[in-house]
Amino acid sequence: MRDVGTLLEALPYIREFHGRTVVIKYGGAAMEDPALCEEFARDVVLLKYVGLNPIVVHGGGPEITAYMERLGLPVRFVSGLRVSDQDTVEVAKMVLVGKVNKDIVLRLSRHGQPAVGLCGDDGSLFRAARRAAPDGEDIGFVGRIEHVNVDVLEHVASDYIPVIASVGADAEGRSYNVNADEAAGSVAAAMGAYKLLFLTDVPGWLRDPGDPASLIAQAGVEEVESAMTQIDGGMAPKLQACVDALQAGVGAAHILDGRVAHSLLLELFTDAGIGTKIEASA
Repeated sequence: MRDVGTLLEALPYIREFHGRTVVIKYGGAAMEDPALCEEFARDVVLLKYVGLNPIVVHGGGPEITAYMERLGLPVRFVSGLRVSDQDTVEVAKMVLVGKVNKDIVLRLSRHGQPAVGLCGDDGSLFRAARRAAPDGEDIGFVGRIEHVNVDVLEHVASDYIPVIASVGADAEGRSYNVNADEAAGSVAAAMGAYKLLFLTDVPGWLRDPGDPASLIAQAGVEEVESAMTQIDGGMAPKLQACVDALQAGVGAAHILDGRVAHSLLLELFTDAGIGTKIEASA
């Protein structure tokens, strides 16, 4: 009866989300722990089977760093952004597009749903431009997304699960390393997604980063914007992506603990939810 109760609890959410687009930023432990990788793939496949249209956007910072170190290339960050010369961008594309992306695609397919791997270069999916240097320091070929080609995603998502690596190119064909949080937010905004979800290595947005008990379960855009000057590290680009997506019309954004198995399903299909939910108004 407990299992029946769980299914009945999920039913109204499945009905509400049927046919809706959800964009999932995949990263952190959920992308590194083999058991969590399998659980994530099963969860996304389930979303597709019950009628949602999931789109996965991923980075792969730790793997990029590991390959750069093996090749003897310098690894440096400024304001959380990887300093990216042409060699760095080449390694990032090799790792993200050639390895990480295909691993995710194969795992989803193995669990029962065909997936298609994409990057910003495919079908001119992302048109990027060089990001302004933070604090006046040149960070090289780090891009910001100016345009998302929605037609490409709509065609793919009708039959497949799109899996997008966070690299892009400008009109002249120069490649850029793109922050995966920003990429997820841009995709969600362009697609008019119902929800944008970030898998992280923390319980959610914490009022005190050192205290897991200080979780902010729900917040509005104004609260997030007023707190942005006090936020640094990896949470800052996630919260900024949430704000930008919500202001563009996305229904809600969620920051989830990807270390918890099935966190996607717990947030989408249970009354209690998990993590932090951010809406246009609190």
